[in-house]
Amino acid sequence: MLKLFITGASSGIGWALAEHYAARGALLGLCARRAEPLHGLSARWPGQVSGYPLDVTDAAALHAASEDFMARIGVPDIIIANAGVSVGTLTECAEDLDAIRRVMEVNYFGTVATFAPFIGAMRSAGRGRLVGIASLAGVRGLPGAGAYSASKAAMISYLESLRLEMHDSGVKVVTLCPGYISTPMTAANPFPMPFLMPADEAARRFARVIARGSSYTVVPWQMAIIGKLLRLLPNALYDRLFAGAPRKPRRTLAEL
Repeated sequence: MLKLFITGASSGIGWALAEHYAARGALLGLCARRAEPLHGLSARWPGQVSGYPLDVTDAAALHAASEDFMARIGVPDIIIANAGVSVGTLTECAEDLDAIRRVMEVNYFGTVATFAPFIGAMRSAGRGRLVGIASLAGVRGLPGAGAYSASKAAMISYLESLRLEMHDSGVKVVTLCPGYISTPMTAANPFPMPFLMPADEAARRFARVIARGSSYTVVPWQMAIIGKLLRLLPNALYDRLFAGAPRKPRRTLAEL
């Protein structure tokens, strides 16, 4: 019976992944800031879900949750660092600095803090998957999304470093870079989203990638081609094409 620990499980990709694995009999430790959705998942899948209402920037809370999960359920087979926030930001606006810091703390530091308490036990067990949900937005910087693009680029580099650190340990590090997935986060995007995918379909595809232990995968595959093309564009051409791209709305720190 699979044992998983998933952050950001109250909606979107995290919720879809929790539903996917619970339907297959997995035992789940689910984290989110909002307790009510976790209670809903616990009621829907009785005996399978342990809910941990917490903020992933709180390393002490994550450590306590990891200790509780491993004491009651065991060492997880899969840990999915999915918690994330996205918001439009502008460096020139001093009022955005707190939001920029929050995006980096949740998306990047939250990933590190999620994995840290489990790695020793997983290394001792000689098995498992450490999965980070990054984004294609981390491939190149996008206008008005400096914080989000930077946080996801940091995740991608961090996960690559971690993969090397875990080499020959039996623990696989999986970097998943979604394109556009239909979630509350993308619902705020005021621009076309090519190859938009329902969250439940994304969860099924992610689960296959995780089972294989693939080191780096973009979902859907069409966006992988776009990502490779973006990497190859010279700066001058990239700037000309994307400087005027539509931007995600800015929000205050209190709204994140």
